Amino acid sequence: MTKTESSLNPRGRESHAFATTIFALLLIGLCLWASHWQYARGVARHHRNFIIASHVDQPITTLDAIGSDVTGAEWRKVSITGKFDPAHQILLRNQYSQGAYGFDLLTLFTDTSSRSFWIDRGWIAPGKSATSTPALPPTSTTIVAITGRIRLEDSLPQGSFFAISPGSKNLISKWNAQSKTSEKTENFYVDLLTASNPAMTPAVPVELPELTDGPHMAYALQWLFFGGLIGYGRLLLRRAR
Repeated sequence: MTKTESSLNPRGRESHAFATTIFALLLIGLCLWASHWQYARGVARHHRNFIIASHVDQPITTLDAIGSDVTGAEWRKVSITGKFDPAHQILLRNQYSQGAYGFDLLTLFTDTSSRSFWIDRGWIAPGKSATSTPALPPTSTTIVAITGRIRLEDSLPQGSFFAISPGSKNLISKWNAQSKTSEKTENFYVDLLTASNPAMTPAVPVELPELTDGPHMAYALQWLFFGGLIGYGRLLLRRAR
């Protein structure tokens, strides 16, 4: 019996034991919830990795072959012909390559079927200051054939962009989803891999995400272990009365 319980009358000891049991059950329930949450995250990540690995290994296709619904085609390699629009470029902030801070450069592209979408042209180094335009790679204004990976639009972070002001060395920080909608772009974008014009091939193309399942399953077991310890500890306290 604990010192706290020994100082209580029988009814008080019973109430204290009941409260302790309820608290222990709440903690066990929390551990079970956390375990299930980590397990679900692990399953989702494993499924995502499987989709990526299976799609990147498929033969190169075209947007016409995929059709209007690209949801099930993310990460597929596609061959596209069209024109870049250097007047519409944006910088995705907080991107890293080999530990170095920089941007991903996105340029508006219109294919030969008049579909407009953004092309992620890979990583570029930052400018001299946080608000100065970095040195941009050349942008061809003639018809070019490109190969890239199709990506769903919601994969891009929101609210983390700079717009590049045409003919100016300044960045426009208030580029947002509303500005993007006004361009009437498709609901996907493309990670550029290669181009028929070598100058348009990215020096540092967008990398595939690391295809590991992460620690989620281990964390799920860990939370189950914690829940078991709480239950076992409560039993020991009960026996010590």
